[in-house]
Amino acid sequence: MMPEPKYLSGFVTIIGSPNVGKSTLMNRFVGQKVSIVSQRAQTTRNRIMGVVSRKGYQMVFLDTPGVTLPKNKLGEYMVKVAYDSLNEVEAILFMVDAVNGIREKDEAIIEKLRTARAPVIAAINKADAATLDNIETARERLEKESFIKEIIKISAAEGRGMDKLEAALKACLVEGPQYFPEDMVTDQPERVICGEIIREKALTLLKEEVPHGIGVGVDKMVLRDDGMYDVWATIYCEREGHKGIIIGRQGSMLKRIGSEARKDMEWLLGTRVNLQLWVKVKNDWRNSASVMKELGYE
Repeated sequence: MMPEPKYLSGFVTIIGSPNVGKSTLMNRFVGQKVSIVSQRAQTTRNRIMGVVSRKGYQMVFLDTPGVTLPKNKLGEYMVKVAYDSLNEVEAILFMVDAVNGIREKDEAIIEKLRTARAPVIAAINKADAATLDNIETARERLEKESFIKEIIKISAAEGRGMDKLEAALKACLVEGPQYFPEDMVTDQPERVICGEIIREKALTLLKEEVPHGIGVGVDKMVLRDDGMYDVWATIYCEREGHKGIIIGRQGSMLKRIGSEARKDMEWLLGTRVNLQLWVKVKNDWRNSASVMKELGYE
């Protein structure tokens, strides 16, 4: 009799500068939204886990915040989360943006990766939007680093190159357990994902009007007897002026944020949602340890 093939598993950290497409890539691998996506840099603030289960193996992705120079306690926390996740993993997926090329922020990450114990696979993302010259320039820079095991050109948005990338990451897995059930795609509680969906819609709709000082807390989720969810959530901002922008004229902006978020939440929860949103001002909350803890940044 042929021996049973060994089951492979492992953890993969996704690291890169802000806005290189880390969350888009993880959502693409997982097959549904577990990490929020926005054109705004540093959308991801916490380490978010995405589970990919295939026949014979399981990859657990850790989507980290974009690494940049911290400007407040929240920024310091985000950089710590990103670098802490380089330890005790089977592989590191280093993502760069083909359009913008390898910049100072990327060089700082490269410096850090030189001492990492896990094998590093580099993905040159946004190949669909970049010129061949841009892609080759990024490739030539990465090829100078002997610690990078493989360099793969991809488009996470369009799904190009993802099979090749998955094969390269699978080669880094080790014999081990199936860490999570096959139907589990993330470790994030529904309450956290719902809060992140609201924040994603706010960031998208507000464009540049309100800076990064938006936090969302889901205060309560109650499932009614008829299967509908009542969700109460609060959007926190840092200034009184921002509160007016978030609410909008006669509450129009807050209604749009709520309406867009509700659609995604209904898809996530598989039932109708009654979403109630409030806006509160917490001055300089990104430097407040107690508020950061309240919003889940610990």
